[in-house]
Order: sequence, then C-alpha cells, then structure tokens
Amino acid sequence: MCKCFKVSPNAFYEWKSGKSVKRVEREKILSDRIKNIWEESSYTYGGPRVWEELQKAEGKVSIARVIGKYGFRSIHKKKFKVTTDSKHAYPVSENVLNRDFTADRTAQKWVSDLTYIHTKEGWLYLTVVIDLFDRKVIGWAFSNSMTAQETVIPAWRMACYNRPIWDELIFHSDRGVQYACKAFRNLLKSTLITQSMSRKGNCWDNAVAESFFKTLKVERVYQRAYLSRNEAKMDLFQYIEGWYNTRRIHSANKQKSIWEVHGIQKLN
Repeated sequence: MCKCFKVSPNAFYEWKSGKSVKRVEREKILSDRIKNIWEESSYTYGGPRVWEELQKAEGKVSIARVIGKYGFRSIHKKKFKVTTDSKHAYPVSENVLNRDFTADRTAQKWVSDLTYIHTKEGWLYLTVVIDLFDRKVIGWAFSNSMTAQETVIPAWRMACYNRPIWDELIFHSDRGVQYACKAFRNLLKSTLITQSMSRKGNCWDNAVAESFFKTLKVERVYQRAYLSRNEAKMDLFQYIEGWYNTRRIHSANKQKSIWEVHGIQKLN
C-alpha cells in the first residue's frame, strides 16, 4: 500500500496513529502566531526577530520549516542616501564618542542626524536625537527646510524635555552646518555637555543614527507614497512612538523592546 501511494512506512504509521493530524494542527497554530507577529511588525521582521518574540511567549520553538513553507520574509532593504552639508566655516568638534555606542545610563550619550522624506507636496526633513542607553528616539523635529532653527534646535529641546540632563553628556553628530553653527552651539554651552562630531566623510562614526534612518525608510517610508507632508508626519509619528520606541525589539537591547528595557510589559 505504501508503494502504491508513494509514501514511507513511517508516514503511514504516523497518519494511522493520528500524529500527523496533530502535527498539522500544531503547525497551523504556530503559523498563525508567526503571522500575527509578522503583521504587527508591518512585515519588517524576518526569521530571527520572529523567533525571539515567540521565545518570550512560547519558550523554545523551531520555526524554520514554517517560515520557509509560508514564505514569511522581512521587507528588502533599499539604498540609503546621505545628505550632510559639511562645507562651512564653523568650527568642528573632536570625535569624542569615537564609535563607543554603549551607555550605562540615560542622558549619558546622545547621537543625532537628519534625513529627507519624499512627499507629493515636496521634501519633508526629519531630525532625530537618540539616547544610546536604550536606542530610544527622545527628540525629533519635522521641517520644510534644513535650517538649524527648524531641525536640530527643536529636536534638541524635545530631547532635553523628555530626558533632562543631570550628569555629563556626550552629544554626537556629523559635521553638518546645523550642528556646527553658532545658534546650536550656544545651546550646548554647559559644563555637563561635550559636543562630538564624526570624522570627515565617515558615516560609521555616527552608525546608530544612520542605522535608525535605514530602518525607518525600509520599514516605513519605502512602503508608502505620501501625498502631503502632514500625512507623512502623522505616519512617521505613529511609527516612532507607536512601534519603534515601544514594541520593536532591538539587537542592541539584547532582543528586547525599549518598553521591556524599562520593565514595561507589552500591551496586547
């Protein structure tokens, strides 16, 4: 009979004992859970992050077969374009951070950068300040221009409001004119604050901020076609506060979300 139906004896006895049915049922339950995690991440999680999330809820599970069978894959990356205007006459700070992206507490090391978002209405610029302790975006600013008054200054003020500076802080950025200009440097005049800047043409010196923008664009921007700046603002706000700063797991946090780093349980 096995030869006739071209099945192995083991598969036949598994079917006869009912084990194959149970296995199919377990696989269906597992695939549904994987699908929920995948959809919750807006289809950005691949196998490793899905596995990490399942480990927290289910314990040790094997998901390679299910992911391969149902085709759960993260969104592919696109190229990232750097926009830094470092051709200016303002002084440039030493690279104090020196690629040490670790921190023992909040408000110890912040990194910042700005990027552009395309909309049908025109360019929207986004500036962020990230705390290296937990990788949280603690300050940001949307703007229609790239002046310091509309980009880094409001982002800095939001960061200071969200995480007041109570001890020594290193603030790192690239050599862009927004960070080097007098208006912004005046805000950093404090014995507690040391300004740090990347070396010329070296994006790796600000790798955490660069990485955030890559993640933002791959997981959100490249999946949208914004009709207006306001539409982009609302969508990116939801991504930052509703996903990145809360539930998204980060490799730098040992595969924990920022909520989990601070002892906040995930809300279902």
